[in-house]
Amino acid sequence: MTVTRGRVVALDGVRPVTWAGESGRWLLRGEQTGGLYSFFEVTTPPGGGPPLHIHHDVDESFYVVDGEYEIELDGEKHKAPPGTLVYGPRGIGHAFVNTWHKPSTMLCIATPGGVEDWFEELGALLDRPGPPEWEAMQALAAKHRITGFRPQAGPPGARPGGRPGGRPADA
Repeated sequence: MTVTRGRVVALDGVRPVTWAGESGRWLLRGEQTGGLYSFFEVTTPPGGGPPLHIHHDVDESFYVVDGEYEIELDGEKHKAPPGTLVYGPRGIGHAFVNTWHKPSTMLCIATPGGVEDWFEELGALLDRPGPPEWEAMQALAAKHRITGFRPQAGPPGARPGGRPGGRPADA
């Protein structure tokens, strides 16, 4: 077993990472937990959230702390107000959308640790000028053993990977 040092982390001291309209702050990165898990906060704009996808090597848990999400898990949609926990094991398709009129926030745990690499690399890819490069995004998803990550129908100029900038999916 890998021995790691304890940590005290203040949210305000963690630099946010952005991707497809969402932002995240990694309070504990995989390398800080001996690879056991990553712990992070995600903030999603109204109508934003990732498309349906599957992590083949990562289990995720989502705990809603502010706002409201609709979370799809294994083909079923669930309303998720504050205080709701959703567990998405590896191999199970999931997606979510912020159905609230303001940004919504959730705390997430991913096991094993290291999922932050996916989000940081995705953010860097989406930060490039010009239209999204879907082939590059598919290659990045494949590198992190994520499938189902694909373009969604949306307004011209919509950013990939979610539903940012629009109305909630059920509006």
